[in-house]
Amino acid sequence: MATLFRWLLRLTTALLILALVGILLARHLAVRSLPEYDKTRPTAGITADIEIVRDNNAVPHIMALSDRDAFFGLGYVHAQDRLWQMMLLRRTAQGRLSEIFGAKTVRTDTLLRRLDLYPLSVASVAHQDPRTLDALEAYAAGVNARISEINAEALGRGAPEFFLFDSSLAPWQPADSIAIVKLMALQLTGHIGDEVLRARTSLMLDDDTRLSDILPDIPGEAIAALPEYAALFPDSPLPRYAESTPPDPFLPAVPPRGLSGASNAWAAAPERSAARGTLLANDPHLGLTAPSIWYLARMQLQSGGVIGGTIPGIPAIMVGRSEHIAFGLTSSYLDDQDLHIEKLNPDNPEEVLTPEGYKPFRTRKSIVDIKDEAPITITLRFTENGPVLPGSQFDLETITPPGHVVSLNWTALSAEDTSISAAVGLMMAQDVSEAIEVSRAYVAPSQNLTVIDDTTVAMKLVGQMPRRDPNHQSKGRLPSPGWIAENRWQGNLPYSQNPEFLAPRGGIVGNTNNKIVDRPFPEHVSFEWGDSQRIQRWKTLMQGRKVHTRDSFIEAQLDTVSPAARTLLPLIGRDLWYTTEAAPEGTPERRRQQALALLAEWNGEMNEHMPEPLIYAAWLRALQERLIRDNLGPLADEYTHVEPLFIERVFRNIDGAAWWCDVIRSAKIESCSDIARLALDDALVWIDETYGTQLEALRWGDAHVAIHRHPVLGDIPIVRTFVNIRQNTSGGDFTLLRGRTAGTGSEPFANVHAAGYRGVYDFADPDSSVFIMSTGQSGHPLSRHYDDLGQLWRRGEYIPMSLDIDLARAAASGITRLVKP
Repeated sequence: MATLFRWLLRLTTALLILALVGILLARHLAVRSLPEYDKTRPTAGITADIEIVRDNNAVPHIMALSDRDAFFGLGYVHAQDRLWQMMLLRRTAQGRLSEIFGAKTVRTDTLLRRLDLYPLSVASVAHQDPRTLDALEAYAAGVNARISEINAEALGRGAPEFFLFDSSLAPWQPADSIAIVKLMALQLTGHIGDEVLRARTSLMLDDDTRLSDILPDIPGEAIAALPEYAALFPDSPLPRYAESTPPDPFLPAVPPRGLSGASNAWAAAPERSAARGTLLANDPHLGLTAPSIWYLARMQLQSGGVIGGTIPGIPAIMVGRSEHIAFGLTSSYLDDQDLHIEKLNPDNPEEVLTPEGYKPFRTRKSIVDIKDEAPITITLRFTENGPVLPGSQFDLETITPPGHVVSLNWTALSAEDTSISAAVGLMMAQDVSEAIEVSRAYVAPSQNLTVIDDTTVAMKLVGQMPRRDPNHQSKGRLPSPGWIAENRWQGNLPYSQNPEFLAPRGGIVGNTNNKIVDRPFPEHVSFEWGDSQRIQRWKTLMQGRKVHTRDSFIEAQLDTVSPAARTLLPLIGRDLWYTTEAAPEGTPERRRQQALALLAEWNGEMNEHMPEPLIYAAWLRALQERLIRDNLGPLADEYTHVEPLFIERVFRNIDGAAWWCDVIRSAKIESCSDIARLALDDALVWIDETYGTQLEALRWGDAHVAIHRHPVLGDIPIVRTFVNIRQNTSGGDFTLLRGRTAGTGSEPFANVHAAGYRGVYDFADPDSSVFIMSTGQSGHPLSRHYDDLGQLWRRGEYIPMSLDIDLARAAASGITRLVKP
């Protein structure tokens, strides 16, 4: 027995030593990939020496004597800090994730192959203007210089993830950057999902007039009545409900409905500024990841210095300021996508019906290589309206009649996409008028560009607006028969018809993804908008001051008051606030009274330290569930977020919307107050089960946790502890400090979509401008700059945004000199 014990002890000791050696070796290899910021390196491909000064937040200030060398430097620093992220974005756009991740990304790859984004990007290279083509080539050379350095000096393959997933580092190409712009366009538009959900809901509802309740139009001029979806296909019966396809759990190419692009931006002219200089605030909203999609950088161009937020892989500062202008972006919600139901020839399924009769698909084979499995070959099919999409994506199979397929028309599916030229030109613009003019080249994603110079503020919708026939059957709100000429696009509207607000009399412009114009179809821009609530609070804050300052713009950017809460609570609780006597302690009635007492004194502020936001959010979520589940059945699962306009319509009984309150499967006729009371009880039971029973001790921040998840390693036990970043946050779905909640899963109120970048620019004192991002500059989990900016972001703090190179040098964390050999 003693001998056995000694051998077991020796074996255990040996295993522990081997494990320790393995851990130390892995750490050594991982540390090798940490970039060194303080060095001098001979570098081929540059025309003169480049100096890259990293300030104490690791923001690179790229000083070069030519624009070409400045873009080279940007490519180099992107590859230093975010090489894995860049390669992952490129593989996603190419439809080549399965080569390293196996079968679990095949759906994503096949979707991207069918959209044909990468070949369209390759074709678009030749259509860029000369300065942009030069920038693309120089940027690619900078990325490749870093890759060559990694290979030559054995720098840990450039990032720890490359040891876990065997991925070759192919040279960067100009088309790769254009492909990432197209990928961002895919993630920023959500009209496909809106059309499908509207069609599915139309099929479920017996009374189609109720469609305008659950999917309400933003208040404004009424639109013409739409047909029922089933009426568009009288010869092809559709089921009332077909089960949804589960979403891709790993690296989906398209975010869930409700989690596409958003953002805030507002600007003040000199007459509305206390210091008599123009002001601009901007915070683009995207899915939270670790690292963030944003990367802060400064470039010295021949047109002057420019500083702000970049996206690794794209050679441009997308939001920020130069010496002459400041510019911000918000999602415009332009309806730039249409789904078409294409009728197959019953005698030849390789032909599709057109206004001129049946015509063959345009087809091409594509091979998807899959790690550890045999490759698969798919046939890409294209109609005159666009690529044919698989029924397993976007729940298309639930709304596709037998004998039909679905195609997509989308402005981003252009082989002449010059959006990157617009982004490069914008950085170099000298004033507002030039910024608007160079943005003519934007194709997709469509954005609202807010721009200022020393004297002028303006907002312009940029991106191509599709030209639709006034007789379009569904006005682009539902999938429509693709063989009917009136449903087909007729090119694009001229840029002059894109909404523009130049030097308004009130001196202030702004956008919170709200409805910006009230024009009749087909010049309407969109029927679906991203906000009907934040805009109310923004108007109050902007009109509450005669003049504004940088600090008042910051205050608005960080505002946590929910106008939805202020509007809805008096409606849903009007018959519940007061009772004749206190209920016995420990009863559901007593709990309800305690919750209502807290909410009665609440001002709607979604502060992380308060219990009221959690009680309110849980109540509204349970209320919408009770209102729609009875009528929509399992389709109610697709309505993951509360729609305030729907709740308001119901409780004000607009056009008979109180119909939703009665439970059709019960003999009793329920009132809206009955449903509100039952929903509050539901919410309190859920809170008890999840957080405990002391209502006063609840904290909204415990539920509204900002989850910055590593897109690949974030779900791996133990590892996720080191690569994911979790922070309790204030704000909510409808506050200016917007933190869009997940809506589903075990953490339905987790903050998963927010302002990963914030910037406030003051032209009265440009170097007092500030910015921040939600994680850190580095994508390397072992770097101190992986999450160092995250706590500042969470607390609503900023870092200086100066073009003064001496300030950067004074507290530099390193200076890299790329010298000509």
